[in-house]
Amino acid sequence: MFSGIVEQTAKADNIKKEKGGLRLFFKSSKSFKVKVGESVSADGVCSTVEKASGATLSFFYMPETLKKTTFSNLPNSHQFNLERPLKLQDLVSGHLVSGHIDTTAQVSSVKKGKDSTILKFKIAPKFTKYIIYKGSIAVNGVSLTVVSVNKNQFSVSLIPYTLSHTNLGQLKVGNRVNIEIDQVAKYLEKLINK
Repeated sequence: MFSGIVEQTAKADNIKKEKGGLRLFFKSSKSFKVKVGESVSADGVCSTVEKASGATLSFFYMPETLKKTTFSNLPNSHQFNLERPLKLQDLVSGHLVSGHIDTTAQVSSVKKGKDSTILKFKIAPKFTKYIIYKGSIAVNGVSLTVVSVNKNQFSVSLIPYTLSHTNLGQLKVGNRVNIEIDQVAKYLEKLINK
């Protein structure tokens, strides 16, 4: 479980496509200590640490993950949002994020203002029923507040700090992002429709 507060961004040393999926390799960082078997959020995707020895950190992704996320088409220059899992005593500064991606969305507009930037995303209409005005949403693992939503789009407003400390500041029209909608809506739907 994560909070959607990115700890650091990092470029993968190697993005290796394999027959059974995809493997990402990162340089280990003294400020980002993790152990084999622990979870890390990489662009919002809950990733199990496969290797954490010496200077190398690696994760493996199966075909199901590649199908649901942006990981099937990553440029080598991509900067990942990284977050370690929450501890029970941690302050949840964002919202509870599982790291289980629901879908991807496409950037449809970027409007830069003096003190904030509004990003608008196009998303499959079947997901907008879970997105509410002023509700929480995770975009590439970043906990954000929805500022508008309609049939097939939603928007968020970002402060300069978020733009400079996550990969959201690098987004351009046409880019795709990983989306995790608020879990509460999905649980409620299942209970009501049972």
